[in-house]
Amino acid sequence: MTQGHIVASSGGFLQTDRWGVMKPGRIFTRALELTGKDRPRVLFIMTASGDDMGYIARSYQALNGLGVDIDHLALFSQPTSPVDEAISRADLVWVGGGSVANLLAVWRLHGVDTALRNAWESGAVLGGVSAGSICWHVGGPTDSFGPELQVVNNALGFLPFGNGVHYDTEAQRRPLLQSLVANGTLPTSYATDDHAAVIYRGTEPIETVVDSTDSAARSYKLEVVAGQVVETTLPLGKI
Repeated sequence: MTQGHIVASSGGFLQTDRWGVMKPGRIFTRALELTGKDRPRVLFIMTASGDDMGYIARSYQALNGLGVDIDHLALFSQPTSPVDEAISRADLVWVGGGSVANLLAVWRLHGVDTALRNAWESGAVLGGVSAGSICWHVGGPTDSFGPELQVVNNALGFLPFGNGVHYDTEAQRRPLLQSLVANGTLPTSYATDDHAAVIYRGTEPIETVVDSTDSAARSYKLEVVAGQVVETTLPLGKI
C-alpha cells in the first residue's frame, strides 16, 4: 500500500482582476506537481456546496491552459458517473468548500469515502479547501450548522489530526480549536490561515505552502504540552 499526498488548505485559488474569475494559486499548482504526471487528471468534487454549477464552472475555467485533463463528480441529484470509476481515474482529487457535515453524510451514502481511501492508498493526491480540508482529518470547527461554530468529529480520519481552517479571518475559529484540543475533543491539530496549506505524505506533515510569494498566511500546529495547549507557527517549506 502506497499512501499518496494530502493537501489540506484554506486556499488553492486566487481571485483575478475580473469579477468571478479565479486562477490557481501556488497551493493548487503544488498539488499538481505532487502527482508526478506530465498531464495530470484532475477531478473536482463540490459536494459541500451542493454541486453548485457556478463554482464548478469557475473551477474549470481557472485551469484553462494548464495542460491538465479535468472532470467533476457531482452527486446531486444522482452521481454524474460511477463513483469508483471517476475517482480511480484521477491523479488529483480537489474538494471544494461549503458544508463539511453535509459532504460527509452524502459521501457515505454514495461510497465516496471508500473510493477516496482506495485512491489515496494507491498513490493519488487528495486536496481541497475549507470543508475540503477538514474532511481528511478527524474533524474540526465548522459553520455547517449555523453562524455559531460547532465541532464535527466524524470526518474521514485519513489523517489522525484535527484541522482548523480560515484561522486568521474568522474570529471564532482559533479559540474554539484551541479549546477542543485542550479538552481532548480533538487530537493534535493543524490549522491554516486563508491561502495557506499543510501537505502530508501519507499521514506525516511534510511541508507548508502559501498561494502567493507575498502572502503573510501561515500554518500552525496545536498540541497539548504539560497540560497546556501550545500553538506553533510552522515554517514555510519543508517542516
